Amino acid sequence: MVGFDVQLLAVLRELAERGSVTAVAEATNRTPSAVSQQLQTLQRQVGVPLVERVGRGVRLTEHGRVLAGLASGVATAIATVDAAWQEHLGGATGRVDLAVFPSAAELLLPGLLTRMREHPGIDLVLVDVDVSEDAFGPLAADHDVVIGHRPDGAPPAGREALETVPLLREPLDVALPLDHRLAARERVRIDDVVGESWIGVPEGYPIDRVLTAMAAATDTPPSVGFRTIHLPVIENLVAAGHGVALVPRYTSGTRASGRFHLAELADVRAGRRIEALVRPDRAVRPVVRTVLEALVAEALDVTT
Repeated sequence: MVGFDVQLLAVLRELAERGSVTAVAEATNRTPSAVSQQLQTLQRQVGVPLVERVGRGVRLTEHGRVLAGLASGVATAIATVDAAWQEHLGGATGRVDLAVFPSAAELLLPGLLTRMREHPGIDLVLVDVDVSEDAFGPLAADHDVVIGHRPDGAPPAGREALETVPLLREPLDVALPLDHRLAARERVRIDDVVGESWIGVPEGYPIDRVLTAMAAATDTPPSVGFRTIHLPVIENLVAAGHGVALVPRYTSGTRASGRFHLAELADVRAGRRIEALVRPDRAVRPVVRTVLEALVAEALDVTT
């Protein structure tokens, strides 16, 4: 019977999630040589190859992938015991690292921070992130809770090992200059706007995927004059007459009055889903559960 070293299992799990020995070394404050030695020690313990060299790096073998998945279960079991003990000692106290992209922060953070006043023992540390939809999942390796977004449809690959907590679905509307020919309409069709000059977000971001799908449905390549990750900049450009844009309804709606017009898309279900992504072993921590519960409550408030 193999006696597993929990610390070595944790190194294997980090390699599975981060993809390289160098990345594991940076994340765990080890040298690449130390990480490699620990992986070799684990291989000797289990008696089968767990990693194989590919070019200048390594990748997990089939045995390695299976054991890395089991390592996640071990980490969650240990965290569950620790969580139960912490609750026995007095409940939710400690630090929670929350990574959130800017427009979700606009929508959720004010109310979340108000709710967290009821939990003075929790130190909520905020980190701004703004990445493509595929990159939110990997951020969960470095943050307790990651608030990400994606378009409607299937979630990006690679999130299978994470817990996903749905927060809200935010419809996407077309933002139009007030003097635009369609600015009197409450609803517009794809054919009405797809040929317009667009203000967009970077390629690979959820809103851009919706614009790309609109273009594919009409066989009309989108004309994107400017791209930026900053929603207020997009709104300012629309207000100044430099194009139209897809924007999130609840977030941009607070700034639209007298500046730009929001029109619903009539023939497509366009929206983005905002979700909290968490490693299973972190999700069982009382402090993390408390923050997740507050996020769910706040998301319900802003959409009703």
